[in-house]
Amino acid sequence: MSACFGFGMVAGPVLGGLMGGFSPHAPFFAAAALNGLNFLTGCFLLPESHKGERRPLRREALNPLASFRWARGMTVVAALMAVFFIMQLVGQVPAALWVIFGEDRFHWDATTIGISLAAFGILHSLAQAMITGPVAARLGERRALMLGMIADGTGYILLAFATRGWMAFPIMVLLASGGIGMPALQAMLSRQVDEERQGQLQGSLAALTSLTSIVGPLLFTAIYAASITTWNGWAWIAGAALYLLCLPALRRGLWSGAGQRADR
Repeated sequence: MSACFGFGMVAGPVLGGLMGGFSPHAPFFAAAALNGLNFLTGCFLLPESHKGERRPLRREALNPLASFRWARGMTVVAALMAVFFIMQLVGQVPAALWVIFGEDRFHWDATTIGISLAAFGILHSLAQAMITGPVAARLGERRALMLGMIADGTGYILLAFATRGWMAFPIMVLLASGGIGMPALQAMLSRQVDEERQGQLQGSLAALTSLTSIVGPLLFTAIYAASITTWNGWAWIAGAALYLLCLPALRRGLWSGAGQRADR
């Protein structure tokens, strides 16, 4: 799945650029059409996993916090979900700042920015397709998660101190390698719940991802704006530092059951 995401990162800017040459409106119409295709695929090609057990929609289900109630009392799951939230939040740093940071620090133009995004997409896809599985199989999911966090955090710190545009490209290898952590974490989470709760788990993870997409850009652009006149690398340092918040959750979650099960 993550490899598909990486390929999308490569194809998206290319298609958007080509269609933008015809009309500034064309990329948006194309995006709407692709979303419509996804909708039709979900309606007609994806079977309902609990077709005979569909439950009526209740008002309580509309509560945005309701998707997390099922995890109450599940200490390991709650700890790992906290790690998931932090990792997704850290991922909002490049999502929010890559373009503006490249322009301000390296004086990149639109073409160079597009090339950098495509390069990262390719590296991310290769890492997911060729590295994630073997690393998890050899080291175990717990160690793969830790390795991914270390690689990503190191990449953020190096990028914060990079002084030339070309330096960003070898640093991308670390950032792409950091992507091995998320599949390992999701596998560990899936091991902690039974089949009946897999849908609830995925719904909760999607809710956390949406929350970080709201909080992350606001947080990191605020840090960037506040520090741009002195040194514009603080947002990357802040992102790397957030990984330290995972240590208590990892200690409580992974070493009390999740890690042992995942590393078998």
